[in-house]
Amino acid sequence: MTGVQRYASEIVAAIDDILTQDRHLAAALAMRLILPPTVEAKPGKGMISSVRSRFGSGHAWDQFILPFYAGSGVLSLGNLGPVLARNHIVCIHDANTFIQPESYSRVFGATYRNLLPLIGRRARRVATVSRFSADALVQHRVCQSDKIFIAPNGHEHALRWDARRARLALIDELVRPYVLLLGSSARHKNIEVILNQAQGLDDAGIDVVVAGGASSIFAANAAIRRPNIHHTGFVDDDDLAALYERALCLVFPSRTEGFGIPPLEAMTRGCPVISSDAASLCEVGGDAVVYVGPDDGDGWRTAITALSKDDGRRATMIAKGRRRVGMFSWRRSAELYIEEILRLK
Repeated sequence: MTGVQRYASEIVAAIDDILTQDRHLAAALAMRLILPPTVEAKPGKGMISSVRSRFGSGHAWDQFILPFYAGSGVLSLGNLGPVLARNHIVCIHDANTFIQPESYSRVFGATYRNLLPLIGRRARRVATVSRFSADALVQHRVCQSDKIFIAPNGHEHALRWDARRARLALIDELVRPYVLLLGSSARHKNIEVILNQAQGLDDAGIDVVVAGGASSIFAANAAIRRPNIHHTGFVDDDDLAALYERALCLVFPSRTEGFGIPPLEAMTRGCPVISSDAASLCEVGGDAVVYVGPDDGDGWRTAITALSKDDGRRATMIAKGRRRVGMFSWRRSAELYIEEILRLK
């Protein structure tokens, strides 16, 4: 599940919970979840009914099939949505295809750079996930500032994970401290700055665990291999919970993020975070995170090794992180969407 998919799933679930607790509001909104035929099963929802379309998939489904089922309006939570929909509220998470186009395949990047401004101009309201993203959408002429409201990611989903159910053998095989790096070949994720420090970290007795895999939408990127670099491939949520909890820290060297949900997940699971100081990341991490410039390789190594020698600082970061995540709630963001929907009815 990508960060955008996580956002859509959690916002829908949180809206559904709110409607379940307020039947009058549920009747007033009468929300439906429209599913393309390729979805294998209907999600189990309470007050939000599900309707499956008969055909269509991909961008063509967004643009031509979904509007047929739209009724009085559409809420789109995954960047794209129907250009011609009435009363359209769309969440555009970031302007990364404009900021760092080389991170994406030509087709994916061109699709987003052409569709996002059309959607942003036509939509009645545009949600995004951080002040950084809001400013970037305006700067790249995706939409005007008076259309935007900010509904950030939440943290509660990471509380539902259970590290005791983890099945990843590597977790029990590691004998040295390790830093956790989420492995994407997207160039803006900048994982090479950490991998290039592998020898220095090895000398300090520290391993690097690279969790996850590359998506086909990202441009190809070379991997660096050393004995202290361990690639897990895909991991499920329970495995990820265990990796967070046992890690020395999460390292998150991204050059640009609309929000950056992994640091929030790590702090939720009691894992300290060393993050890039770029884009939205200081906005998310506040004073709970150690920041390093995305291109400062020596700075990353120094920050990691210093943390490995200071248990007191690590404990302080864990405590600050647990307090910090309370600022970001799926339910509060869902309430913002409900307010916007009611304004447009």
